[in-house]
Amino acid sequence: MGVSIAIDGPAGAGKSTIARLVARKLNFDYIDTGAMYRTMGLYLDRNQISLSDEAAVKTACEQAEIGVTYENGEQQMWLDGENVNDQIRNEKVAGLASACGKLMPVREKLVDFQQKLALSRNIVMDGRDICTVVLPRADVKVYLTASVEERAKRRFLEYQKKGMACTFEEVKKEVEERDYNDMHRAISPLCRAEDAVLVDTSDMSIEEAAEAIMKLLPEK
Repeated sequence: MGVSIAIDGPAGAGKSTIARLVARKLNFDYIDTGAMYRTMGLYLDRNQISLSDEAAVKTACEQAEIGVTYENGEQQMWLDGENVNDQIRNEKVAGLASACGKLMPVREKLVDFQQKLALSRNIVMDGRDICTVVLPRADVKVYLTASVEERAKRRFLEYQKKGMACTFEEVKKEVEERDYNDMHRAISPLCRAEDAVLVDTSDMSIEEAAEAIMKLLPEK
């Protein structure tokens, strides 16, 4: 049995960045669950399977061979024997990942895959339902958050760097709507597990947040 650190929280809280840092400091594997949904989205797209065709989606989940390897600490996604890391990093696949992540056959397939990964290695995994659904018995469970204003500020600065035209108020509204949708979705809504430790990163650096999480390990 490996040691597992599960991190949930809303968009913009810094989950992926902080989870990657914790994994690197502890020499654990960082499990990028989003990449798995992107890979499944890529499979559905390649095979021209409509997300509204439940029977076809279920069959696709039975047939798609998804795998993970690690090279220099970086997760590599494999689909039917092909490394697809470079092919899943675009907006089209991101949209498909978000859409297919709402489908029960896809979630069942990937949750099972993620749980099996956690059995065989020391891992840090982040998402929206890791503490509540995927790894309910994780050694460390964290609900990582930050104020709406801080998360909107981070996203606004990110958009500015990319040259995207928007106002802070527009970005704040986007963050609030994302929170509502994540917390009210029908399957595995975002919520804080009863035994998850709250870590608010509003006034923390990435390093400080990572240290706060690692300090929870000895207690477990």
